[in-house]
Amino acid sequence: MEQSIERLTADLPESVVAQGRYAEPTSDIERNFAEVLASVVHVERISLDSHFFDDLGANSLVMAQFCARVRKRGDLPSVSIKDVYQHPTIRLLASSRDEARPGLVASSVPASAEVSTPSSTRQYVLCGTLQLLIFLGYSFLVGLVISWGYNWISANSGWIDLYLRSALFAGALFAGICGFSITAKWVLIGRWEAREFPVWSLAYVRFWIVKVLVHANPMVFFVGTPLYVLYLRALGARIGKGVTILSRTIPVCTDLLTIGANTIICKESSFLCYRAHAGRIQLGPVTVGRDVYVGEKTVLDINTSMGNEAQLGHTSALQSGETIPDGQRWHGSPAQRTQLDYLRVAPARCGSLRRFTEGLVTLLVVCFVFMPLVIMGLYALFILVPALIRLLLPGMMRITGPMFYIDALILSLVVFFGIGILRLAFVFTVPRLLSYFIKPDKVYPLYGFHYALHRAITLMTNIKLLNRLFGDSSYILNYLRGLGYTLSYAEQTGANFGSELQHETPFLSSVGQGTMVCDGLSMMNANFSSTSFRVSRVSIGAHNFLGNTIAFPAGARTGDNVLIATKAMIPLDGEIREGVGLLGSPSFEIPRSVERDSRFDHLWRGDERRKRLAAKNRYNIRTMGVVLFVEWLQILLFTLFAFVAVNLNNVLGPVGVAADVSLSLVVSTAYYILVERITTGFRPLRPQFCSIYDPYYWWHERLWKVPEMYLNIFNGTPFKNVVWRLLGVRIGHRVFDDGCTLTERTLTIIGGDCTLNAGSKVQCHSMEDGIFKSDRTTLGAGCTLGVGALVHYGVTMGDGAILSADSFLMKGEETPPHSLWGGNPARALANSQAASIPQLVAHHVPSPEYTHSDGHAHHLIEDNAVAMQICQDSNNHYDTCRTVRQQGVARRSLKEGKIRWEK
Repeated sequence: MEQSIERLTADLPESVVAQGRYAEPTSDIERNFAEVLASVVHVERISLDSHFFDDLGANSLVMAQFCARVRKRGDLPSVSIKDVYQHPTIRLLASSRDEARPGLVASSVPASAEVSTPSSTRQYVLCGTLQLLIFLGYSFLVGLVISWGYNWISANSGWIDLYLRSALFAGALFAGICGFSITAKWVLIGRWEAREFPVWSLAYVRFWIVKVLVHANPMVFFVGTPLYVLYLRALGARIGKGVTILSRTIPVCTDLLTIGANTIICKESSFLCYRAHAGRIQLGPVTVGRDVYVGEKTVLDINTSMGNEAQLGHTSALQSGETIPDGQRWHGSPAQRTQLDYLRVAPARCGSLRRFTEGLVTLLVVCFVFMPLVIMGLYALFILVPALIRLLLPGMMRITGPMFYIDALILSLVVFFGIGILRLAFVFTVPRLLSYFIKPDKVYPLYGFHYALHRAITLMTNIKLLNRLFGDSSYILNYLRGLGYTLSYAEQTGANFGSELQHETPFLSSVGQGTMVCDGLSMMNANFSSTSFRVSRVSIGAHNFLGNTIAFPAGARTGDNVLIATKAMIPLDGEIREGVGLLGSPSFEIPRSVERDSRFDHLWRGDERRKRLAAKNRYNIRTMGVVLFVEWLQILLFTLFAFVAVNLNNVLGPVGVAADVSLSLVVSTAYYILVERITTGFRPLRPQFCSIYDPYYWWHERLWKVPEMYLNIFNGTPFKNVVWRLLGVRIGHRVFDDGCTLTERTLTIIGGDCTLNAGSKVQCHSMEDGIFKSDRTTLGAGCTLGVGALVHYGVTMGDGAILSADSFLMKGEETPPHSLWGGNPARALANSQAASIPQLVAHHVPSPEYTHSDGHAHHLIEDNAVAMQICQDSNNHYDTCRTVRQQGVARRSLKEGKIRWEK
């Protein structure tokens, strides 16, 4: 981290003062702040009125280091990055913090910074062994079903008989898989109850089995239809009439989920009813009232509730213990009250009959059209083709025969490139024709003809492989124009859009000239209620820069030349923002850019830019070729395994098919690991600070195109850690990973017994206005990342530190050991007891006597009233604190992050 700061401050002038006369600090707090900042930017003195960004040329990484050093000073109040942006001079910052209590930030989040509970290695190994045996048993069951279905369908007497057998088998398979997961939940668990248990325990194994089966259920594909609501009810969820759920994040502990009538939950919302916290799985209720609106990219942690007619805006979160009262509107992370109305579409007539018809028609189409056609297509590819070859060339379909591999090669080429070309032509034509039937800004009822067309357009035009193929290159603009985006005057930069982009309709998506977009953008073209929807144009202004994981709604109050930081909330009210930056949720204004970031401006002008862009285009074409080759080779491997399964079925039956299924997973995982390590040259990455026109960045982009969906199958198992190590992650023992994303594996360091929740992310890079920056990120032993939390590059989390759900820990931050952080941007929270004992005592007792020994802190406080005040300030959310009721001496001890008061 120190090297990163020195690199970023290398171009600062030797003497940095405000424009005009030097202003001397007049108080101790001003003098101390100035000393800390001077040491960070490596200058002798700082003027009291020097603007951090305009005069000093600092950026968020430099100021994050300043905040970290301030927190280490016991004589200074804690400062967050938000405080720095809102008070950008020493004078203003000192004035704002002069009355602040040292080390504390007010918070309503009732979560403890307890130390992780490590499991034994014996439990860890036993859990992994049981999970492996369960997987092999399930594979055998799958092999048995596939083998029986293959033999039965092969006995058809013609195409009509083939269709009938395929339809019957598809219907039985669909019902069997759905019924199996529901039955397994009720047999293994019964009803979920609010409780907690250690990870890697036998209780966790039962939890994991149900979670995997629930997520692997085909009903997941019916999200946004009444059938999905019925599925959750069958799993025990209490859901009222008229509820619409658009999120594909599947709740697991469904008995703890309550949703009132006529509620709408938008896509990418998380309400799992469980979380992993400090080495334990905690189950808790999520209660949503009637007529509630839950926006996109939201997180509802356990033990949260929303009253009737309440609203939670986009890019927001409710932390554990928080409640939105009836009729109130909240937004932000953590959420706070607002007057903004997020329900922006009028209701329409959508009764029970309409919902029933939608569910029935969808089920019939899937069981009698889609699935039979898929089965018949597989039959034609993997049964008729080998049979034809055996007829024409007897004996050549043996595994040892050359024709076996030649046929697999030909079939994989036809499937991959033939279907790929047809799919590209399809997405450029059919969705465009369907879009003529849906008029912009017109309200349509849910579950009808127009809703079906809208869902079809969304499904057809969001193809991850094509986004990954064309993203981060000049050719993404041509692809998006073909889909229907309005990019007529887009300025080619070679990196206008990342590889992860989604929309609800491309035909109402506009992006201005010179705008650059990182991964994770969601164009929110549709507004929903529980009975209706409306599509509207989403327009992003010219010369914008959008960071990662942003939901951009229709009606956004942003114009040209705006920098929107990672996970920032897009404002929907107030004046139109132009020429500024936006950070946080709810967002606040920050400087659009800093002078130091202009060092690469010469690469964006004249002949130099044209030469570099042409070189990048040539490199990106080679990268696209690599992507196609890697994907085709994977299809070839699957084709070979399918042919092997056909042969083994004739010899070994279900056992052979089950072995083939299990081996396919192992080979596929090893294949993608090898591809990534070959791409990196089997060397770790190094921190970088360069332009997007630097050849290093082009090579780094190639790493992002290696598929990583295969990692999801290992979530919640010890095998995920094995895969991470093989990919180059420096990871400790017994780490629990429930679905974390690591963008740069070899720049990530994770200590032992960490707890990583579903949807969390460690991103060791950033790109701002065409400048790429990367650095190492370290999570100490026993750290916890909450659901949907994001940790940026250059971050160091101390041992046992906790980052709460949906928080954004910005670049360069340093969290003390056993501290609790939360929010967007994240800051130290008041009930982070372990980190604030000295500051608390110092605040209440002028000359405290305390000693530190072996991580223990003992404070002898003679005044009982003072002792009670400290107890109230530091621990008022927990029953572990016993109030001292009589006069006497109170002793406070801190051991392993747990607080105990003794008389």
